[in-house]
Amino acid sequence: MCIIAIMRKFLVVLVLFLGVAFVILSFGELEKIAETLKQGNLWFLGLAFVVELGWFVILGLTFQSIYHLLGLHEKMRRLTLIAVAANFINVVAPSAGVGGVALFINDAKRNNHPPGKVTVAGALFLLFDYAAFLIVLALGLVVLVRRNNLTSGEITASLILLAIACVLGFLLYLGSRSAELLGNALAHMVRLVNFIARPFIHRDYLSEARAHSFASEIADGLTSLPEKPRSMARPMLLALANKAILMGVLICTFLSFNVPFSAGTIIAGFSIGYLFMIVSPTPSGIGVVEGVLALALTSLRVDWSQAVIITLAYRAMTFWVPLGFGALAFRSLHLGNNKEEPA
Repeated sequence: MCIIAIMRKFLVVLVLFLGVAFVILSFGELEKIAETLKQGNLWFLGLAFVVELGWFVILGLTFQSIYHLLGLHEKMRRLTLIAVAANFINVVAPSAGVGGVALFINDAKRNNHPPGKVTVAGALFLLFDYAAFLIVLALGLVVLVRRNNLTSGEITASLILLAIACVLGFLLYLGSRSAELLGNALAHMVRLVNFIARPFIHRDYLSEARAHSFASEIADGLTSLPEKPRSMARPMLLALANKAILMGVLICTFLSFNVPFSAGTIIAGFSIGYLFMIVSPTPSGIGVVEGVLALALTSLRVDWSQAVIITLAYRAMTFWVPLGFGALAFRSLHLGNNKEEPA
């Protein structure tokens, strides 16, 4: 067996080990979640689970629609597996999303897809996701303003998210105009990261040469995008459906514990929770969303004890369920890849 195959198996074992370690370290929270779920109406909790499975389908359809924009063709089931597995890797082995992107690129090489196009697909997915959420967030902030609950924390986090979306959109625009312009912009960012990291690791963390090469790949991928704006409608609508489904899960948790709610409570509560999941320094907002969402629901006139229960149930469905399926998807992809490799 070749060295590359051995290294791949080692990395798979390492990632799965990290997943087990993550679950063990989170055992206290899992016990609280288990006790919380026992108190809920199982029918509505089951409905929340089914709705969450619908989120997986929308996730795969969104990637498939973006792939089609770039002239790539891949089965929705395959893209769903990769996306869910990428989420698992990004949680148990945080690497600023690099681990998840590597899964897509590795799959692209196996199917003879240009890595640059697949990378662009990932960037476009984030851009559509942020754009869709910013629409929902705007509605949530309106609710908070009307209820006089908007604080500097929500405003700051919203501005951070807007800045991230603008930077991502600007980089994609530069890449569509010129590989050199995008390369120069990425090189400036690389120099900034290296400047910050050098006192700690005593070497350059990123390569400027690789930044220019990466920019060239991205620019090549962006040339495949159709020029008609209406071609972006489908992935944008799917991104909005993604957020609607997650709000549906939140509604099911309210119903499960028989807690009264209004449309404003759902929109504003979801907006704050999802916002801090994005801007949190921890993967998927671990340890941050649980506190922020409970506080947000309390400020929206939900009793504190009920807000905590709803938060734990909601996170069980939107964080722990995808994490578990992500581990299964990652294992499934590895087994599938092993079958394709010669003995």
